[in-house]
Amino acid sequence: MATIVFLHAHPDDECLISGGTIAKYAALGHRLVLVTATDGRHGEKPADVSTPEQLLERRRAELASVTAILGISRHEWLGYVDSGMTGWPQNNDEGAFIRSSVDEAAARLARIVEEERRASDRLVLVGYDWHGNYGHPDHIHVHKVVRRTAELCSVEDLFEVTLNRDFFAEMFEWSKNNGGDNDFDPRQPADDGNPMGEPESMITHHIDVSGYVDAKRRAIAAHASQASDTGFATEMSAESFLRAFGTEWFIKVGALAPSRHTSLLD
Repeated sequence: MATIVFLHAHPDDECLISGGTIAKYAALGHRLVLVTATDGRHGEKPADVSTPEQLLERRRAELASVTAILGISRHEWLGYVDSGMTGWPQNNDEGAFIRSSVDEAAARLARIVEEERRASDRLVLVGYDWHGNYGHPDHIHVHKVVRRTAELCSVEDLFEVTLNRDFFAEMFEWSKNNGGDNDFDPRQPADDGNPMGEPESMITHHIDVSGYVDAKRRAIAAHASQASDTGFATEMSAESFLRAFGTEWFIKVGALAPSRHTSLLD
């Protein structure tokens, strides 16, 4: 069996873009390891949370619930502070993830990767695409750190989770034409001035997670403190949720694209 190590930027990122894949491979008997780069302290603060410490405690508890829902075998914090969005003053906070050197953060992740590799038949490492899916500075740093970790540990099975820009453009267009009121266009500039995710032509792996959308939905809901950001997903009908979240997309570094591989372990 394989060990699949994901590095995600903040608590809840693991659910939205890879929760189905995590649940699927865990159910198939593989070992799933989640590493969370930051503490998520600059996420949404619900009304019943009055201090930053309470929010951190809440988010830690929520993520502990998610690991059980998705079947994650091991969770580790990489130990950095949430950097906030592009241009926020928190970008300069002491301990902010984006202030860490790539080599320093990669060395921390490499220790986990090497521990896992010693006990595994095969190790797969997963980060983010080149601009972190939508340009969040912590997400971009995840991309760089995972790439460097793969170099340090000579990881051959290196993947980057992405969002299928063409799929979501079609989905939002369909929704608008069928009475939806969301005018979001993933082809428009996101946080870093680039469109969301990657086009179909860059994607190598399409993972069918339709059998695991219930677990994914429960995991998203477990991050209840962030409902103002993620509630749109849990409020969808079952049919709409399946349509939007029944596939997850990855790019295998070094593989030819486009292609339609259906397993990270081909």
